[in-house]
Amino acid sequence: MDRIAITGGFRLEGQLAISGAKNAALPLMCASLLSAETLTLSNLPHLADISTLKTLLEGHGVKTKVEDDGQTIANKGQTISFTTPEITSTVAPYDIVRKMRASILVLGPLLARMGEATVSLPGGCAIGNRPIDLHLKGFEEMGATIELEEGYVRAVAPGGRLKGGIVNFPTVSVGATENIVMAATLASGTTLIENAAREPEISDLVLCLNAMGAKISGIGTKTLKVIGVDRLHSAHHSVMPDRIETGSYAVAAAMTQGEIELIGSNLLDVMTGTVGVLKSAGLDFTPTDNGVLVKLGRDKVKGINVTTQPYPGFPTDMQAQVMAMMTLCDGASVIDETIFENRFMHVPELTRMGADITIRGSSAMVRGVEHLLGAPVMATDLRASMSLVLAGLVADRQTFVNRIYHLDRGYERLVEKLSACGAHIIREDGKGI
Repeated sequence: MDRIAITGGFRLEGQLAISGAKNAALPLMCASLLSAETLTLSNLPHLADISTLKTLLEGHGVKTKVEDDGQTIANKGQTISFTTPEITSTVAPYDIVRKMRASILVLGPLLARMGEATVSLPGGCAIGNRPIDLHLKGFEEMGATIELEEGYVRAVAPGGRLKGGIVNFPTVSVGATENIVMAATLASGTTLIENAAREPEISDLVLCLNAMGAKISGIGTKTLKVIGVDRLHSAHHSVMPDRIETGSYAVAAAMTQGEIELIGSNLLDVMTGTVGVLKSAGLDFTPTDNGVLVKLGRDKVKGINVTTQPYPGFPTDMQAQVMAMMTLCDGASVIDETIFENRFMHVPELTRMGADITIRGSSAMVRGVEHLLGAPVMATDLRASMSLVLAGLVADRQTFVNRIYHLDRGYERLVEKLSACGAHIIREDGKGI
């Protein structure tokens, strides 16, 4: 199994291109199931999750074509067309779905277009209990009958078509909002989605669906109104830049006392919660013609208190990275995790590197230390993996990050990007380890 080896202590400087957002790309790909015509997506990142979902969609009858692999032009994502003249299978099997939680997002489009769907309960990162009950209750409000049997969800729309209804989520759920809004585009009548998640990735999905002929209003608000149509048509959509990748590399600039220009469009507009927290810790953000220039505006990161919240608050997907930054802060920090109950699994690995972190329930007290020490560490999930890479960039001696398949799911060309900015980082073939 491959690992990443990092020799810390080198300042990062230069330009770093931000890839298309994985969390936007996956629901956009699932939206291709809603139409018999072609959906072309550009700025798709080269990630394991993209490949896994592409395989799953092809199993449902989606014909995919790589229009541009993004390899010939620097920092350009790939362009893929998705065409589904007919759904050849309404079953999403366990062997594929278990690899990635976002696979549950085929349920809404399949149910909307075919009137039925059978989808395995999903897998993904082990960061806590993430039930899909909100998805299922939403479909029931639209007339579907739901059965759970032997690890599969079977959903059927009586009469072959979902009906408009009022879906009021008791708690905010990004995945459930995405699934219901896709399903509602082909339902008969009007669907109101109350307490909808407001993440920019959902707005990106809605923009694409409307380009395909959907009638959705309320973009960016807690209430989405969807007037069902009989069919959707072809469209071309460019995936938004990845705000979590942006925040991760901003942290890298701060931790290494570096200065990085993050290349991408409208980056600050979609990450207000992250930028607010990072500014409080001492980071400076200066807009440029190509993106934003990030550097630490003081001698040392300032200890602050952080609470993860739904958008537009501070995202849980940035919690591990900020914790890594706070291990070297001036003073102490308290990080409260309110989204997932098991998202501190990176803490033991950071403490192996000399971090001073105390866990009490859903809170972590981080006391700044003078330096971290390189060590062999084990990644436990996608964002935890990045926190260990960040720690390795500033640690004395070498750090070896194992189980990096997590990183392959969410950070495109990480070694290449960091190396170009001065990091001493390589990927080692597991066969020789």
